Amino acid sequence: MPTLILSKTLTLILLCIAFFLNAQITVSGKVNFKNKGVKDISVTLKDSYDGATTDENGNYSFQTTEKGNQILLFSNPKFVDVEKTIVIENNPVTVNTDLKEQISEIDAVVISAGSIEASDRKRATALLTPIDIYTTAGANGQVSSALETLPGVQKIGETEGLFVRGGTGAETKFFMDGNLVNNFFGNSVPGIKAMDRLNTSLFKGNVFSSGGYSAMYGQALSSVLVLESIDFPERNSVDIGISPIFLSGGFQNVNQEKTKSFGISAAYTNLVLMTKLLTFNNNFTKAPEGFGTNFNFRIKNKSGGILKYYGSFDTNTMGLQAESLELNTDFDNTSLKGKNTFHNLSFRQKFGKYLLNLGSSYTYNNNNIDLSSTYHDTEFNPNTIDITGNYFNAKGTLERKINKISAVRGGVEFNQTHENTEVALSPVPFKFNDGITSVFAETDLGFSNNFSAKLGLRSEYSSAVDDWNLAPRLALAYRISKNWTSSLAYGIFYQNPENRFFGTHDLNYQKSEHYILQVQKSEEGRSLRLEAFYKNYTDLIKTRIEDYRPVAFNNNGDGFAKGIELFWRDKKSIKNIDYWVSYSFLDSKRNFQNYDQSLFPNFAAKHTLSLVAKKFVTNWKTGFNLSYNYASGRPYYNFMTDSSGNYFLNNQGKAKDYNALNFSLNYLPNLGKKDAKSFTVLVLSVNNVLGQKNIYGYNFSNDGLRSKAILPSANTFVFIGAFISFGIDRTEDAINNNL
Repeated sequence: MPTLILSKTLTLILLCIAFFLNAQITVSGKVNFKNKGVKDISVTLKDSYDGATTDENGNYSFQTTEKGNQILLFSNPKFVDVEKTIVIENNPVTVNTDLKEQISEIDAVVISAGSIEASDRKRATALLTPIDIYTTAGANGQVSSALETLPGVQKIGETEGLFVRGGTGAETKFFMDGNLVNNFFGNSVPGIKAMDRLNTSLFKGNVFSSGGYSAMYGQALSSVLVLESIDFPERNSVDIGISPIFLSGGFQNVNQEKTKSFGISAAYTNLVLMTKLLTFNNNFTKAPEGFGTNFNFRIKNKSGGILKYYGSFDTNTMGLQAESLELNTDFDNTSLKGKNTFHNLSFRQKFGKYLLNLGSSYTYNNNNIDLSSTYHDTEFNPNTIDITGNYFNAKGTLERKINKISAVRGGVEFNQTHENTEVALSPVPFKFNDGITSVFAETDLGFSNNFSAKLGLRSEYSSAVDDWNLAPRLALAYRISKNWTSSLAYGIFYQNPENRFFGTHDLNYQKSEHYILQVQKSEEGRSLRLEAFYKNYTDLIKTRIEDYRPVAFNNNGDGFAKGIELFWRDKKSIKNIDYWVSYSFLDSKRNFQNYDQSLFPNFAAKHTLSLVAKKFVTNWKTGFNLSYNYASGRPYYNFMTDSSGNYFLNNQGKAKDYNALNFSLNYLPNLGKKDAKSFTVLVLSVNNVLGQKNIYGYNFSNDGLRSKAILPSANTFVFIGAFISFGIDRTEDAINNNL
């Protein structure tokens, strides 16, 4: 009896298995993208466990017991999901499909020809974030000095400004939260390089464009630096800085919800002690001294809009005495008194798919220079130059997102300039007024994750030039492979002649055309950039002496600049070491301003090389930073004037190559103390450790018979300081960013 029951049970099980096997239906097919099979595509019956994954050729096959109307789902993060309705009866089902690429902000290729972005939004190896700038040996915490370690930027030590790809310092413009920053550098005198006015810690990131920049910006023949300030501080804090050079202090207050914050800081600087301890090439009759203060606030409304304000005021003084090159004169004496105030206001608000940016900036700057000569302890030829400027900028931009990687934006900008120059020896002051109205439009077009474009158009009207210009911009980007991308950029750029060169002659815009080709490889911890560029200059101004000052009399100047650049940054290959290498080759000729022929610019070097390396040793609580800068010798020219005030080349030569090895050390005594109430950094920095006798060029006497080398203020400069923050623990940042 038991045997009979077991036999019937087995028979029933076999009949059930046979039934289900006979009921299973095969679903198969092929998945294509651009007529090629795609692997790793998930193919499933919706709301069931039945499905398969495509093979190398895009084929799939699975069996199911489901019947009737079903939905077949094809999915993969890189492609748009596809759903197809099928009917499953008693016969096999074959379903083929074509996929569309999923457009993604993360995967999309980024247009980067001519520009370098460093911010929390940048997905590749970020370049020159604030922590990078502070820890770059030789940069002294200055944005502009740190940028001189990047390709395309010249190492200029005798005057302020960013000299990019054969362009003058005046051809680079600076922006804060989209607003123009006039007088980005402090007041100074010829031969002394002024420092940045804006503190690096104000900013969370930047975009530095060495060419081919966006249509949102104008009035720059070479490049722009766009600085983006932080939205809100991390937490309440009090900051103190102490060194033989300066004393600084300030605080930041932010509410718990991070919807309101305000802060104020002040700093006093005086180099008198350093002039006693170090050997300076300049004979200071009054050591550089300055005082500055700033105030900021930020407000976030309930709908996410942010209003940000920053205001600053600073004064500085210095006095110099230099051996004169002129006959019957022993010394030339110069003293400076400078004042500056700067205000920047910006507002950002989203309205659905629209983003509104409004901003305005105002600058007041006064530079008072007293000049005289000394012969046998008798002072003569006293003269005073007093330059006062008022500058106003207002800008509005509206942007609309089309999809995840496409957008259109447009806006208007207005700049107003009033300058007054009074010279004691001249009875008539020089007054300059200009109003520039600009309109611009730009679109980002993401055709796929591998191909995108940026089209832009900008037009400007200047009352000083009394004409409109029209400047188209175009950039394309294409992903060559997983890690390799390429970018191509073209643009026309206009800039007014410098204010100081305006006179009674009718002038036009100066013009440059940029062509830039870039290939870049980016992977985790490494980045390689290769870039080739060509710049064509037309309508550059030509100058001559009129009424005892250089004046532009026409736009007949021209020139070109071309070259190749390489940048390599590596945080991965050598354990716990972050380093980058940049190299630039430049070929350029210019016939402009006081040049009487086409010449290689005296502010440029054919070859520049920078090496920066950083290592943080946790056990020692110390970061070690090195940088090396090389530039081939720059040419120098002695131009003189004839009786009509026209320039002619009297003498020329070439300075020796520039070399400087810089070192800095950052010690964190609080590192590892979890209950520490403050965060302290002790800094030791030495510029030009080996004491190289670098020469930037030569000054000549009025008759051209005598010359004197233009030297750095000091061959070797040493800085020691302590920075203390109460209320902020940046230990992890210090370690992770190789402070």
